[in-house]
Amino acid sequence: MKKILSILILCVMVLGLAACGSQPATPASSAAPAAPAPAAPAPAENTAEEPVKIGIMQFGEFDALINASEGFKAGMAEAGFVEGQNVVYNYLSAAADTANCPTIADTLINDGSNLIFAIATPSVSCIKEKTTDIPVVFSAVTDPVASGLIADYNKPGANITGTSDMNPVKEQIDLLIQLLPDAKNVAVLYCSSESNSAAQYELAKAELDAKGLGCVQKTISAIDEAKSAIESLAGKVDAIYIPTDNTLADAMDLVSAAAIESKLPIVAGEPGQVSAGALATYGINYFELGKQSAKMAAEILNSSDPLAAAAGMPVQYQTENLTTAVNTTTAKALGLEIPQAVLDIAEIYE
Repeated sequence: MKKILSILILCVMVLGLAACGSQPATPASSAAPAAPAPAAPAPAENTAEEPVKIGIMQFGEFDALINASEGFKAGMAEAGFVEGQNVVYNYLSAAADTANCPTIADTLINDGSNLIFAIATPSVSCIKEKTTDIPVVFSAVTDPVASGLIADYNKPGANITGTSDMNPVKEQIDLLIQLLPDAKNVAVLYCSSESNSAAQYELAKAELDAKGLGCVQKTISAIDEAKSAIESLAGKVDAIYIPTDNTLADAMDLVSAAAIESKLPIVAGEPGQVSAGALATYGINYFELGKQSAKMAAEILNSSDPLAAAAGMPVQYQTENLTTAVNTTTAKALGLEIPQAVLDIAEIYE
């Protein structure tokens, strides 16, 4: 009996093994085995750098300052900082109103600017009061030390440096004499609140004294005083010299119209003033001055320590690319004939 039971168990085991081995293989036409799940993609490496943020604080909307701003952007592009690629500009203008400067300064600081380009003394003065942590490059500032913006021309010592628009005052007085050889008395007209203009007055007075010409100091405190100030000079002087004064430059078309009415030729501080009606100048090319400022800004941004770079970077001056400019329409209105030697080298405005 035990033998029969053993045989039956063995048979059951054999039949079970046979059944397992006889299951058909999956046909080739049936669904293929599921492919292994793809590995999760590795995070893309962020190789793009954040664009540099540059704030531009421009005091007014007259030619000199506009040209400085445009020259700065052009110079930055030449240095490899291309707008829309690796640099973003935040451009704000104070519309020649110092009351607007604090808000603009705060905006540019809070925007996270890597550098601020401040155009004209009121802009720089306001920025100076607001931050020591952002490098600042200025332009269109005549005397940054006398204006209290920096400690020293050769080593500014803080976060501020830039380019000066100090005028070639001697050459401008020489041009005045060349155009008006019979002139005996010259008025120097400027805004009393502008320290840079006061510095240029002193230079002009020294040159006029050296040439044996009389010098009449005439100041205004606001632009609405300009017309009456010019009218008061009629019959007392033969010409007016106006330096690179922001207040007068911002309304130069009105100032020049008043001067023409009083038959007083104006020799001005820069070509933008001639474009707006002054008779002539030999002066700063503000577009080139802006490009010169850009070279300084690029060097600061490319340095390992931008603040230290600004602190040790000397103020620069324009010694090349100065422009002789003449307004022939103004000359005609005044009944003046411009010497051909001047016309041959001048940028002509009509």
